[in-house]
Amino acid sequence: MKKAFRLTTTQIIMLSFLGMILLGSLLLALPVSSADGVAVPYLDALFTATTATCVTGLVTLPTFSTWSIFGQVVILVLIQVGGLGVITVISAFMLLLHKRVGIGERLLLQDAFNLNTLSGIVRFVKRVLFGTFLVELLGAVFYMTVFVPEFGARGVWISVFTAVSAFCNAGIDIIGPNSLCDYATNPMVNLVTSALIILSGIGYIVWWDVLRVGRKGFRGLTLHSKIAISTTLVLIFGGGLLIFLLEYGNPLTIGELSLFDKLQVSFFQSITTRTAGFATVPQENLTNASSILCLLLMFIGGSPVGTAGGIKTVTVAVLAVSALATIRNQNDVTLFNRTISRQAVNKAVAVAAMSFAILFASTLLLCAVTDASALDIVYETVSATATVGLTRNLTPYLNRAGKAVIIATMYLGRVGPISLALALNSSKKQRNLIKNPTEDISVG
Repeated sequence: MKKAFRLTTTQIIMLSFLGMILLGSLLLALPVSSADGVAVPYLDALFTATTATCVTGLVTLPTFSTWSIFGQVVILVLIQVGGLGVITVISAFMLLLHKRVGIGERLLLQDAFNLNTLSGIVRFVKRVLFGTFLVELLGAVFYMTVFVPEFGARGVWISVFTAVSAFCNAGIDIIGPNSLCDYATNPMVNLVTSALIILSGIGYIVWWDVLRVGRKGFRGLTLHSKIAISTTLVLIFGGGLLIFLLEYGNPLTIGELSLFDKLQVSFFQSITTRTAGFATVPQENLTNASSILCLLLMFIGGSPVGTAGGIKTVTVAVLAVSALATIRNQNDVTLFNRTISRQAVNKAVAVAAMSFAILFASTLLLCAVTDASALDIVYETVSATATVGLTRNLTPYLNRAGKAVIIATMYLGRVGPISLALALNSSKKQRNLIKNPTEDISVG
């Protein structure tokens, strides 16, 4: 008898995102979703649904003028569901309806959040939902102090939309044609947006760990939280300082600003490249050196178990200390007086390798179908792979083939390289009953 075909949890997660994208694209392709009542081309609707669900932020059509209120609501729902994860949202509805979350749903949630245990998974989801909506609400309230005086009643909707988009690291806005460039030197907008990006990008696990330790401080945190926090701080401040130095005399970015404004724009650029995608300066105006730095920051991204993309801060930290241990000829990989398991090191290598493979393939394909500079293309593909949403003004000018490449890249970047690998290998692990002989090879 043939075995019944069953999808793995990873495959279900991937298909749930794909289903959400297709549903969103059909809704956005309706005339009611368009501001002028004329349906947009389906490829653009599919691109928008993908960038919203994958919380990327690259757009082929201006969001503020292309979509009606209905279309904007659809986009906002896609952003929220994409940020939290489809499985998480379904579980939330089950909890609201007082339905029992079975073992199958718990396994899906475990894979969706990349957790190591099923213990307390439902309580964890409740905390995630409560924390998410609370922070988004606070962000919207603070935004209203700026947008309501400027836009009136419409400012309330702009504030809500921007808060959800910022927290979910989507980078999509409905403010106007210049995104946040008109607010580059507005301390309130900079502070609120940066706070939302950092809080969501640091990861939910770190949230609860910080609340758990209380007055114990940094020493009481788990190894995961220590790595995530320390790496995030290094990237934010290191990246911000370097951008400040590299752009100091650039009249097209921060060269004409005051010292304080130069600092806040520089640090915002460092923060937003961590997969948020909001721009306060035109990315095409950055120096080549700053652009290369931003490529690195985008590729790294945020921390695990959050809304950010990229290969993640913890992955980079593990790779760095593993390389350092090898250079020092040390057997164990240690950080903060703790030994990192070989399994974690192998997973970090796999995530980085798969991400680079996706990036290389998408860059090669986009170069083949698009007539643009190499820097602009790489910036676009890194942004799509890491679900950032920053562009050197290339996205609006992509042809049909280029749009298809970026759609595929955004999807693969969101579901995760390791999830892709696991989904493609759905068969059960085979035990190595026969050990092959070991032989040394020359490396490096």
